[in-house]
This record gives sequence, structure tokens and C-alpha cells, in this order.
Amino acid sequence: MRNESDWTPSKFVLRGDRLVASRNPEEVSLGSRFIGDIQGAVYQRLISAHAKGRLADLGCGKCPLYVVYKPLVTEAICVDWPGSLHTSPFLDLAADLNEPLKLETAAFDTVLMTDVLEHIRNPAALMSEIARILRPKGRLLLTVPFLYWIHEQPYDYFRYTRYALSEFCRTADLEVVELAEYGGAPEVLLDIVGKQLARSDRLAEIYSPLASWLAERRFAKRISRNTQDKFPLGYSLVASKRET
Repeated sequence: MRNESDWTPSKFVLRGDRLVASRNPEEVSLGSRFIGDIQGAVYQRLISAHAKGRLADLGCGKCPLYVVYKPLVTEAICVDWPGSLHTSPFLDLAADLNEPLKLETAAFDTVLMTDVLEHIRNPAALMSEIARILRPKGRLLLTVPFLYWIHEQPYDYFRYTRYALSEFCRTADLEVVELAEYGGAPEVLLDIVGKQLARSDRLAEIYSPLASWLAERRFAKRISRNTQDKFPLGYSLVASKRET
């Protein structure tokens, strides 16, 4: 990572031992705090369980997940496109992820790509490039949204089901280690309401903790478990490079 000593938390922060959305409205809007906390938990679990060695953070922005993977990896290479909405001084490589990656073959133990694939015009090509730069047994840690609003327009192209993600892995010769939905109907509805109420700072300030409280109730968790296969908020994927 370039300018590593200048890094400070941005979109996500550690609160105790939990990764949560920043409460700074310049980093995370009031309407996105609820889903940000959910995503933070997903990212933290994936990284803590699987990140190691030399890591490529693709579509890294301001590297908000650096605080989680820093103690787990030997080196982090940060990649994002020039002119990204998330201007970053930490890029090792400014690259259009729609094009072949100017990174060495079989050079990384971990590739991290969180909520990026929906912004890629040719996702199968990028997945093949990820397979190329991974070492044998290296792992891709990937998340995508599903029932989520249009964002970073006009560069928001797709939503993927678990079946599409599995197919991307198959064609790239990556083995799926773990593929799971996160969130269900309650989280989807609470997120939609929160984004609508965000037009009023006062209402959003009240609603955000209320939504989190509701999502933690036993009945809401039960509904979430029973609906997440049909109404997922998003997916998390761990895939491994096959040995040759």
C-alpha cells in the first residue's frame, strides 16, 4: 500500500472488536448505516477467516478494510480505477478493472473484492484475471449486493444470484469453498425504509438504531433465515484457485 503511514479509517471503523459503518456522514450516509453495519460484519468474517500472505485489494477505494487484513497479510497491493468516486492516495496501481490486470501471474495468496463486481462490464473476464493472478490454493474473497438500490450510477450494471457466481467460478476454474446469502426480507425492507427516511437527518438519526434493534429481534432473525434464499440482501463468496 502506498502512503501506508497516512492511512486512517474511512467507511468502516472498529468498535471494540466489531467492524461497523463509520458514523461520519461524509463517509457513510445516515441512510446507509444500517446496511453498512451488516456488510462490515460480513467483510470482517471473510477476511479474518481467509486472508493471508500477499493480498490484492481490487476496487479498494480508500482501503476501508485495511484495518482488518493488515495484521493477517504480508503485503497489500491496492488497485482501483483512475478517477474513481472514492479518490485514494493509497493505490499501488490505477487500473480499469474491465481490462486485463497489470499484475503478475500466480503472485497473490488472497484477492479481496467487495461490492465491485456489479460495476464491471465483463465480469467473467475479470474473474478469469483473478484466477490468473492467484497462486494455487490462493483464495478470492468476494461480496456482491443483490436486493439493493442503484449506486455509483451510471456504472452499476448487474445483480448476481448464487448461480451466476458459481458459474463465474466454474468458467474461471475456481473452486467454490463457501457461498452464502446475507440478510433476508427484514433487512431488505429496513434498508429501503432507511434510505427513504434519509431525506430527513432527524428521522434518519432516530431510525438507524431502531432498524438495528428490530433486525436483532428473535422474530426478525427467524424471518430473515427463512427468506434469505429468495430475498437476499447480498452474497459472500470464497473461492480457491485449483492446483495445476
